Formats: sequence, C-alpha cells, structure tokens
Amino acid sequence: MEATARVAQGRQHLQEDEEDRITRASGNFPDFESTMPALANRFKFSFKDNITSYLGARNPFSSPVDPQKDVVWLFDNTAYQNRVGRWKANFVACYFVKNSGKDLGEVVAWIADQVGLAQDEEAEARIAKRVQPLLDSILPAHTVEVDLQGIAVRLGPSGRDGISTNELAIPGHDYKDAQVITSKVINVDSTPCNTTFAASKGWAIISDVDDTIKKTLTSSPVGILKTTFADEPEPIKGMPELYKHLVQKLDNPPFWYLSASPYNLYPFLREFRDTYYPPGTMILREASWMNLAGLLGNLTQGTEAYKIDRMEQVHGWFPKRKFLVIGDSTQSDPEAYGEMYRRYPKWIGAIYIRKVTGVAEMDDGKKNDPERFETAFKDVPKDIWYVFSDPDELYQKVDELVSKE
Repeated sequence: MEATARVAQGRQHLQEDEEDRITRASGNFPDFESTMPALANRFKFSFKDNITSYLGARNPFSSPVDPQKDVVWLFDNTAYQNRVGRWKANFVACYFVKNSGKDLGEVVAWIADQVGLAQDEEAEARIAKRVQPLLDSILPAHTVEVDLQGIAVRLGPSGRDGISTNELAIPGHDYKDAQVITSKVINVDSTPCNTTFAASKGWAIISDVDDTIKKTLTSSPVGILKTTFADEPEPIKGMPELYKHLVQKLDNPPFWYLSASPYNLYPFLREFRDTYYPPGTMILREASWMNLAGLLGNLTQGTEAYKIDRMEQVHGWFPKRKFLVIGDSTQSDPEAYGEMYRRYPKWIGAIYIRKVTGVAEMDDGKKNDPERFETAFKDVPKDIWYVFSDPDELYQKVDELVSKE
C-alpha cells in the first residue's frame, strides 16, 4: 500500500523496541494513556457491513458510499512501471461517515485542559478540526468510483479498518518522470489524489516527519498532544531550504514522507507538507484503536518494524532507484535505516540523521550517544551515514551525491 499515505491493512502490532522503551519510560506514557478518552463510536456500523467486511477486497456485498452522509479521503501516490512498461499505482482510500464523531466537545475540552489552553477559541477550533477524523465512524464494506484519466474506476470495497487499497493500471503510456496527474472521486466529498510518475532509475528520497522536518521537540504525552492538535505546525529551521536544494540537485526526485502518525491526521500533515516541502507520497500508520491512547501508541511503539516494513514496499516498487533516507535521533530512524542498508546496500545511497537536542523529557545522552549510532550503522560504510545538527552541513554532501548515481 502507499499513495499519499500508505496505510496498512490490518492491525499493526505495537511491539516496543529499545528506543521505544526509552521514550515511553522517560515520558511515563502508560499512566497517562490510562486517563485518555474512549473513541468507541469509530467502530459503530451496520450488521451487514460488520459481517461482510471480513471478506475484505473480495466482498460481493459491499455498498457504494452515500454522497449525502459519507466522505472519502483519496491519498496521493507514486506511479511505477512494471516489467512490460505499464504504469501502475496503489490507490488508497479511507471512508468515513461525515461528522459522525460523538462527544467532540468533551474530547476537545479534555485536550485543551491537558495542554493548558486558557479559553483560546482559535486553538480550540484547531483541536476540533484535527481530532474530528479520530472520532468519526469508519465505513467498512463500501466502494467509490474515481475518475482516472477520464475513465470511471471502482475503488474498494473497504476492509474492517475503513480503508481500501487497489493497485491500478493507469490509462495511457506517454507519461514522463516527475509528471503529475490529478484524480478525483466521482460525486462524493473527497480529497483529490495527485499521482507522481517516477521512472525506475535515479535518486529518490524517504524522509521522516516529526523532528526531522516538522518541529515536535517533545517526548512527553502532553507535549505530543499539544503539537499534534493545538499548535500551528512549524518546520525545522533550514529544512525547507535543504529540501528545495535536493529537488534541484537530484533532478526532481520522488519523495516519500514516512511517519508513524495515524492516517487520520492526513489532511493536517498534507497541508503542512504542501506549505513547506516538495510534494510526495505520505506513508502513515493504520489506526485500529478505540481509545485516544492509540495515538500515542502509534507514535511510540513498534516504530522500527513499522518503518522497515513500509520501506520494503517502496523497495518492491523501485528496486533500481538510489535512495537518500533522512531521519532523526528521537526514535528508531537510525536502526531502521541501518537495517535497510544491510538488506539492500545498493539501494540506500546516503543516510542523514538529525541530532535532536534540548528536549526536556528526552535523555540526550542515550539518544545521541555515538555508540548508539555505531551500533545502528554496523556494517554501513562511514561515507554512507552522517549525523548532523544543522542542515547547512548537508549541502556539500548532497552535491557530492550526484556523482554516486
């Protein structure tokens, strides 16, 4: 799966790795999670949809979405060429019952109280907008039609998580590397899908989001709630300029933004990406949980395995591309990227890790210990990986990558 947000079908097991344990212990996550509101309304759907959703993509009893009641998110994606030269792409769609979330006011008030807002109407409106997709009922066993280059194509049916994924051949042949086309759902309220065409060779980029390109600078539960729901998102200083340089020097490479954030935050993160960074596919995490605590679990548990799994999928589509992978030291990016290099040494052309400091709840000594990086990048050549504090350190290194293609 992929498309502007490659989300997993099925429940992702949230098994903690060592970096997760450090983060969760320092922030006392389990105690805080026990106090978080329930989101039980997300999984209230009809008996028919409930039973038939177990059939997944082969469900013959699915229903089309109701334009009056439902909403669909169609995620951006990246098209690749198969062995005979046909262009294909994974189309991921998420289905919701529009504005069906119950107790929105109570959840907003709870978050506002936790993050210390003092009757800030603008901030409360921001919280409501971002939390609504976490409360709305998902819609399994449904389908929708999308206009794909003038041809109506059915997507779905959605599974038990309210998500469908369809690998489709794109009509036509004369597409060029970096070309973009837009597809829209027919007669239903939906986000558009921008499909970027990427040839089989050349540079490509996988980038983490939080504390790599978007400022979070917290490893506490309250801090995560604040930056996720209440604050206006801020880019990491110098990173938007660096990414523009990447576009210029690496000949407009395709981008994947790989985040452990749940797919419910897609509109928020997509807007942030469009404001500061190059377009690209957003890979977000499936969210099969009924308590707001699941948000924190998504962000802090099983992140290494999750990211390796998603990068494996990208490798399957683009095995001959050369990838620059960019992350930070707050979680398991070094370990995940190091493992991908050991699996595919010709695939990973460079690894850049941002050293994050000054986070009150984070043990800088453990997270930024040189021994940690040496272990994470065992058997990875020294000229492949680099830990940086200031994006300015990377310009010359990026320029040198051109000769490695």
